[in-house]
Amino acid sequence: MITLGIESSCDETSVAILKDGRTLLSNVISTQIPIHQKFGGVVPEIASRKHVVNIMPVLDEALKKANLTLNDIGQIAVAYGPGLVGALLVGVSAAKVLSFTLSVPLIAVNHLEGHIFANFLSHKELEPPFLALVVSGGHTALIEMKDYNRFSLLGQTRDDAAGEAFDKVARLLGLPYPGGPQIDRLAKEGNPNAIDFPHALMKAKELEFSFSGLKSAVINYLHNAEQKGQSINKADVAASFQKTVIDILLHKTKQAATQTGLKKIVLAGGVAANSRLEEELRQFCAQNNLAFYFPDRILCTDNAAMIACRGYYQSLKGDFADLSLNAVPYLSLQDK
Repeated sequence: MITLGIESSCDETSVAILKDGRTLLSNVISTQIPIHQKFGGVVPEIASRKHVVNIMPVLDEALKKANLTLNDIGQIAVAYGPGLVGALLVGVSAAKVLSFTLSVPLIAVNHLEGHIFANFLSHKELEPPFLALVVSGGHTALIEMKDYNRFSLLGQTRDDAAGEAFDKVARLLGLPYPGGPQIDRLAKEGNPNAIDFPHALMKAKELEFSFSGLKSAVINYLHNAEQKGQSINKADVAASFQKTVIDILLHKTKQAATQTGLKKIVLAGGVAANSRLEEELRQFCAQNNLAFYFPDRILCTDNAAMIACRGYYQSLKGDFADLSLNAVPYLSLQDK
């Protein structure tokens, strides 16, 4: 089975082609980061227009790299949410046109679920059940994957996602977009114990997260230092902030692993590319005799390969969409 995946939820236009679920034939990504950097973040209208321009050239390149034609495609998988509604509509519209024209099934994929499935492409031996920590710009969650199409949402953020907090703190420090990688780089130069930022919900038994208070604490620290005329060591702020986020993520993951008894930990989402988070989770798993899985860097960010992989496993249970499919910008993770 040849699955074509389409991803356009934010500022990456991507098309991938997958054979039999886990063999990646091509994965083309056209990023808009240089365009949005001048604005300090993604401008939705500009992102949508660039997706319209990019979608067909990216599709052509993906087919060329896979050495296939459209007639070889057996099904179309597309991310229909969450994300920017205008951006999502470009991918959804393209997928529906291809599905109708080629007379092949259409599969609607939750972008967040796709992030988890990126690990199946990097680790052919990985099989459920496992515990997944999804850390992205718009979401932070712990998920118990029971099998490929059945999982339980153990806990998620009550407010800001971890990735959103990274981007906001980066802007406060005057760092360019995207903020997450900039914080990661700057933190290597600072003292992670220089500033004692608050750790929300650490005593709570539930597996939920909260990062809005941490963001506010960083704002207050910077404002207080400015009012007192004190110099600010940006590297120390970045390192202390990053350590706090990772402490919270690690603590909740440890709780979830203990509660579920699962022996495999999977990291997924754009923030999974954070070097310190990967290192800390890897050490924790090694110390506790747990298997740790982490996707290739290119599969941490938004990409169509993960969408195609998730779509393939949905197709095995007959989970198809019809041509009335629409974008759902606030689509969430739910038990299945």
